[in-house]
Amino acid sequence: MMGRRESTRMSIKPILCLSCVLPLLLLGMSMPVVAQVTHVDELQFPPLPALVIPEPERVVLENGMVVLLMEDHELPLVSLTAFIRTGARLEPLDKIGLASLAGTVLRTGGTTKQSGDELDELLEGKAAMIETSIGGSAGRASMSCLTEDFPAMLEVFGDILRTPAFAPEKLKIAKNQMMASIARQNDDPGGIVSREFRKLVYGNASPYTWVPTYATVVSISQQDLVTWHHTYYHPNRIILGLVGDFQKDQAVTLLKKIFGDWQQGPEAKDAETFIQEKSSAGVFYVEKNDMTQAKIAMGHQGIRRDHPDYYSLVIVNQILSGSFGARLFSNIRSKQGLAYDVHGGVGLQWDHPGMAILSMSTKTQTTGKGIDALIAESKKMVSDPPTEDEVANAKASILNSFVFSVDSPSKVLGKYLTYEYYRYPSTWLKDFRKGIEQVTVAQVRAAAKRHLRPQDFAILIVGPREGTRPALTRYQNIQELDIEIPDPPKGT
Repeated sequence: MMGRRESTRMSIKPILCLSCVLPLLLLGMSMPVVAQVTHVDELQFPPLPALVIPEPERVVLENGMVVLLMEDHELPLVSLTAFIRTGARLEPLDKIGLASLAGTVLRTGGTTKQSGDELDELLEGKAAMIETSIGGSAGRASMSCLTEDFPAMLEVFGDILRTPAFAPEKLKIAKNQMMASIARQNDDPGGIVSREFRKLVYGNASPYTWVPTYATVVSISQQDLVTWHHTYYHPNRIILGLVGDFQKDQAVTLLKKIFGDWQQGPEAKDAETFIQEKSSAGVFYVEKNDMTQAKIAMGHQGIRRDHPDYYSLVIVNQILSGSFGARLFSNIRSKQGLAYDVHGGVGLQWDHPGMAILSMSTKTQTTGKGIDALIAESKKMVSDPPTEDEVANAKASILNSFVFSVDSPSKVLGKYLTYEYYRYPSTWLKDFRKGIEQVTVAQVRAAAKRHLRPQDFAILIVGPREGTRPALTRYQNIQELDIEIPDPPKGT
């Protein structure tokens, strides 16, 4: 019987195949013949469908907390992000590192209800996550969990924001980690370039350039963290974004339950952050003899994103180093072979000027050629200005890639949180494509001339003295920067 079944199946296969193929052959005969193109330019594509970007719903609680909500029921997950109006730029000079420590121990130090270790165990058991941090311009707290655990996890999240314990033993661990980071701060050449170039652009007196020292970290106490929290953590200084599998009305009710009785804080305006008026033009050198290459960075202050030249400079940056066909890659990397990594552009920050910076790594013996090549490319943006084709291609690249920045509700919500935090118009996202499309070639050229000024460049070289000596001797005035790490205070 088995042999007869197998024989039957085998005899049917050719018949089935023929019955499938015949209709396809007949269908092909009835279809019109389309001429094959001979060149890529002859390819024709239908127009892309209109890109519809969802907008979050905005709710303001009675205590001033701003909430942005965006439902997404694809997965049974809920994510929450809070921006807190604080930041390391508000630290006192003698306690640099305070903001970062507060942001870390806010979570690891537990709350008045649960220790940090108990929180770890709870979150692990629920496959949930809660993280906190404070950067230069903002504090952040984030949470993710399963939909079914959202009410319970939101209560924990609220406790962390409202009643942190800042456990002394967790503060000690965080301080030791920061001390270890200070000890290693000169190990990475890239870190040295980033740190020292920022000082040249913004000035040593600017909080945007401050880094912790042993002395400032040692001086930070638990009471300092408590005071920091009492000063900046109030509901009217928080923008909270919620995305995921929830119903808006239920979520708002839950948020009011957790945060509604949190008293509004004072409306005190934070002090302005100092930035020097002009970057420190000149040539600067950091000796680091354990390197086999030289790192070069040059530039000056950039702009804020609300500057009239913003859209033009987005295009300038694309032309300079936005792709492997961009000017810096094509001319310095491909044609001259001076660098594997080379980058450049005008920095565009939300609440303070960015840094216009061109940078590269090169062999020590080509340090001089590398410096000359970067300066030459910045000058060419004026003497050999962007062409119509370059501008058109840059626009197309920016606009075509835009969809990937808004291809999920969480990405969209993240952008709206940023606009809300830095007080930009809520239409900023929708205006972006139109802003890029409307930029003219003349505007791109004018912006490049205004915001890439080689005569104002601060030029920083980090590398071994022996290899970079020929490049350095070309300059009459070169300032050597001292990056020695001060010793810890005695008794620590």
